[in-house]
Amino acid sequence: MKPSNPSAVVLDFNGVLGVQPTAAMWENLTATAGWPADQSDYFKAAFWNARDAYDAGTITDAEFWTTVLGTEPTPRHLDELRAADTAMWTRTDDRVLAVLRRIREAGLPLVLLSNAPSMLADALDDSSWRRELFTEAVYSARLGLCKPDPAAYQQALAATRTAPEHVLFVDDRLDNCATARELGMHALHFTGDATELAAALAL
Repeated sequence: MKPSNPSAVVLDFNGVLGVQPTAAMWENLTATAGWPADQSDYFKAAFWNARDAYDAGTITDAEFWTTVLGTEPTPRHLDELRAADTAMWTRTDDRVLAVLRRIREAGLPLVLLSNAPSMLADALDDSSWRRELFTEAVYSARLGLCKPDPAAYQQALAATRTAPEHVLFVDDRLDNCATARELGMHALHFTGDATELAAALAL
């Protein structure tokens, strides 16, 4: 369900505005981590198993990568890992950006709600599109919790200064959309079609 005339939009980053990493990027991160190329699936499993705590800011960069690697990286290696990791998650979809510009031109508050570790949150905040389009951004690492925890959504709602029933939430994960609906928001499960997002907002 979507509101006929939403008054604000809360938007996920990765998988909506943010483009998913390419296979080559995963290969680069695997190599940077020192894992053999034929063990990339095991590397990804180790990466994701530790990611929730990292996104929530309950472990540091060094602790995250020590967990993934099984050994503590040197300061130089840690810098390389952080740079490669952050680069994977900062690319954007020009088609979605075009829709977001139309949202802002219509005067609607636009709030980013993303599960992101501190370094990625800083990189997103430094981007030109973040400064141009979003009235506020809410990141898991700064909250100490991740979606789909309702408290994260409450922070984003407060930033919109809009009643939940007049807010459209957009995310590529069904569980995140389900929580938004439980809190009274309307939700759009984004599957990569920017025209669907525009239609949901009658743009």
